[in-house]
Amino acid sequence: MPRTTSAPASMRRHRKVLHRAKGFYGASHRWYRAAIEATMRAMRYQQYGRKLRKRDFRAMWIIRINAACRMRGVSYSAFMAGVAKAKIALNRKMLSEMAIADPAAFDQVFTAAMGKAPQYVVEPVSRRPAPAPETATAE
Repeated sequence: MPRTTSAPASMRRHRKVLHRAKGFYGASHRWYRAAIEATMRAMRYQQYGRKLRKRDFRAMWIIRINAACRMRGVSYSAFMAGVAKAKIALNRKMLSEMAIADPAAFDQVFTAAMGKAPQYVVEPVSRRPAPAPETATAE
């Protein structure tokens, strides 16, 4: 009876791990033992990164909506309170896309929301810096 080894199976396992470690720096993409550790760590961060991505996108949408509201003279919180009171069923992603791509539609949502919200007026943001005061020169 011929002698059997586990070489094909172990090589398959090694190849799988090394394929996942492709592009890693240093020995991590060449050595099996280093590649195992690096890929395990990468998979942990990969899961964490998926949670972070959701958080980052929500923060970005809020920043965009806030900028659009400030240009119209209202704070973000007042606008969102108005959206809730007016029962407008648009999420932050759609509101931010509207603010960028279709300002006319965002204006309609804005007026509908501000009709229901308490008025917290904020000074509109000016894009130009204020002119420097002129100083009198002594002559």
